[in-house]
Amino acid sequence: MIHACLDSKKKGEDRLKEKKEIFHSLAMVTQVGISMLAPVILCVALGFWMEQKFGWYTTIPLLILGILAGTRNTWILLRQVIKEEEKEKKNEKNE
Repeated sequence: MIHACLDSKKKGEDRLKEKKEIFHSLAMVTQVGISMLAPVILCVALGFWMEQKFGWYTTIPLLILGILAGTRNTWILLRQVIKEEEKEKKNEKNE
């Protein structure tokens, strides 16, 4: 009887941990998308505005700059995530 109760408690903890990992992954995918798209959209909007206001043709160079900035942001974010996962794996091995 006690073993059954402990097993069900462990299964509940496993399910909770699994749900937490799913939500963490979903949040990470969303954050990566936003960190990539935000600089691109802002740079293109600035380029269009500068073309209309001053007549300068800056949309393409600013688009390239936005892509580079978004790539950099995404790279930094993913490096942080990888480091955190490595720390968690080390902590799990030590326990």
